[in-house]
Amino acid sequence: MARKTNTERTPRSRRQGGTTRSTPRPKPKIDFTVDALDPKNVNLLKQFVTDAGRILPRKYTGLPAHYQRRLTLSIKRARQMLLMK
Repeated sequence: MARKTNTERTPRSRRQGGTTRSTPRPKPKIDFTVDALDPKNVNLLKQFVTDAGRILPRKYTGLPAHYQRRLTLSIKRARQMLLMK
């Protein structure tokens, strides 16, 4: 079994698939403040939960990281208070 020399190896970019250009995702306009992410504000929290009850990730919500962390915490607290499923 013969070994490939450095010149016979495929370039790294071709092995890993190369780079692809994608259009940037549009950022949604956030029309609420961090203070609005309260466990009692069920109407707002339901917008970020699927029909099955799963919390949507940042990829789909488009929220900043600190909003998403606060949102997750508020949804979990609302579930504990039996305001949400």
